[in-house]
Amino acid sequence: MSRMHNPAHPGEVLREWIPENITITQAARELQISRVTLSKVLNGKAGITASMALRLSAWLGTSPDIWLGIQTQWDLWQAQQQPVPDIKPLERLPV
Repeated sequence: MSRMHNPAHPGEVLREWIPENITITQAARELQISRVTLSKVLNGKAGITASMALRLSAWLGTSPDIWLGIQTQWDLWQAQQQPVPDIKPLERLPV
């Protein structure tokens, strides 16, 4: 479910995966991370690291690649919103 414009932050996606009857504190305990760490991700203040992707995949029964992919899409979109330097393509010498 990738969108070309302004993709969802991974924390927004993760919020959809956490059952409503589970608190952030309980979820953090299950993931063996601090509540602050999980809260930052859920609120879009921190990204999903490779370690977090592994924890989420074990807990939610997903692939870690899904979480890293969502993070990468978000990071690329954010980077594309910034001015890009005028970089000339590398000229390859004939072999």
